[in-house]
Amino acid sequence: MSSTIAGIKIPDSALARATTEYIRDVEPDLLYHHSRRVFLFGALSGERKQLAYDPELLYVGAMFHDLGLVEGHRSDVERFEVDSANAAKAFLQPYGLSYDDIEQVWLSIALHTTPGVPQHLRPNVALVTAGVEMDVLGIDYAAFPTAQREAVVHAHPRGDGFKECILCAFANGFKHKPDTTFGTVNADVLVDSEAGFKPMNFVEIIRKSPWVA
Repeated sequence: MSSTIAGIKIPDSALARATTEYIRDVEPDLLYHHSRRVFLFGALSGERKQLAYDPELLYVGAMFHDLGLVEGHRSDVERFEVDSANAAKAFLQPYGLSYDDIEQVWLSIALHTTPGVPQHLRPNVALVTAGVEMDVLGIDYAAFPTAQREAVVHAHPRGDGFKECILCAFANGFKHKPDTTFGTVNADVLVDSEAGFKPMNFVEIIRKSPWVA
């Protein structure tokens, strides 16, 4: 049975139900509730901006966006966002979605920590990032009426200390592959959490390249 939270209907298709069941089984409460809030804040942002988005695709993107942080779903070589996007792609393929739909979900996940790009892409891509930015960074916080924020958090609580807990989940998800954080906001997480971590430096890479000049 579908439910409605803050005026947003949770998708209730076979794909959406399978997505919920799968993510609920493999993610801890912290990431599960965060992902549901990402969907809700993304959808609310889409409604406010009058964007034509696909709720089902937005839901899958939001629910899978952090799966690559979870043990058993993270590689040793890819950015965690790419691990998450690849997992969503593999999950979606048996459902017969079009290449375009799967690509939208993939991009919505892979780009969700890349500032300045997703908002210029299609709504299903842009709104996953909008939901993440609201829930983690508080971007556009005041644009969401108090009643909306309270309804979302009542249904999917942040709990005590969400800020520090999500930072810990980030660090634990990719500290074993620190080089994948190069050029991303994730490097800041490791600088904060891992003593002695020194991120790769773009300027140094250029200067030390094998080119003579």
